[in-house]
Amino acid sequence: MKKGRIVVLDEVNGKSAAALLVNGQLHDLLIEADNDAPKPEAIYRARAGRPMKGQNGLILDLGRGQKGFLKNAKGIPQGTDLTVQVVTHAEIGKAAPVVAKLIFKSRYCIVTPDAPGLNVARSIKDDDERERLLEIVHDTIDGRNADYGLIIRSSAWDIDGDAIADDIAAMYDLADDVMGQASGDPSLIMPAPSAEMRAWRDWVNPDPDEVVNDQGSFEDMGVWDHIERLKRPRVSLSDGASMMIEPTSALVAVDVNTGSDFSLGAGLKANLAVAKELPKQLALRGLGGQIVIDFAPSPKKDRRVIENALNGAFRRGGIDTIVVGWTPLGNFELQRKRERIPLTELLDD
Repeated sequence: MKKGRIVVLDEVNGKSAAALLVNGQLHDLLIEADNDAPKPEAIYRARAGRPMKGQNGLILDLGRGQKGFLKNAKGIPQGTDLTVQVVTHAEIGKAAPVVAKLIFKSRYCIVTPDAPGLNVARSIKDDDERERLLEIVHDTIDGRNADYGLIIRSSAWDIDGDAIADDIAAMYDLADDVMGQASGDPSLIMPAPSAEMRAWRDWVNPDPDEVVNDQGSFEDMGVWDHIERLKRPRVSLSDGASMMIEPTSALVAVDVNTGSDFSLGAGLKANLAVAKELPKQLALRGLGGQIVIDFAPSPKKDRRVIENALNGAFRRGGIDTIVVGWTPLGNFELQRKRERIPLTELLDD
């Protein structure tokens, strides 16, 4: 088993796919959907259709028979042309959720048209490094569109200044190109990034990562073995504990079991293990929406500890998740952004 971070690039059903292995364990998995449905980050030239009464939103024509749904769209007349970006995958039969505020994300920066301002990732706390990055930014965007905002991502830490400058310039050029296509009939302006593009953008570090990009690399690197385990509902945890993750049409149910450990602290131990592992399992399986957890029995005084552990784990997980809280029956509810398509659907394409 190879140690360290390994990025594995391959194809699934003829579409781009990427896996991130950390010390031999599957840490993240991206598989591009084999369909033409609107995908997150894609940008469309759209036209306002009918308002959705009671939902404070509009149905938009995205072209080629595809529909988007824009929330908080009060006052936009029917027939208005808009440029919008897809934020999440749509549920089957529903319009794709979109927003009118666009972002252009690359490895080191995020450009935000019509949202001016300059920010450096809060995780970069070193004053000298922040000053260095700001100097690079000011030199690069001098004379560029002043209506654009810019966020320097944490991945820019200690990166060569020319690489950062090139990255910023490329994103400004892309934003200029897309914003210049605002007029015309509804159509796709900028496609969503492929799984391989997202892997290079979000996973790959300059030095520690090894990238495997050979035909059949998923098989050679054992990724398919990990995928086979993800098809099963049962997830093994430490000390014989486990959880069952079972999606239904209404919600995702998670059931926690302590196994053969019947000691006084077994429930809390299992529940904390679930809090740590669940964000990764949901991401790997492509599950979102309403999540209901039936935790293992533990004293009510432990609830705050479990809730804090969940909050911390989901914040680190990177996918927007609202930690709702405990139900009267003692279950725990979450609401999670549908950022990915369920793995079972991707494998069935």
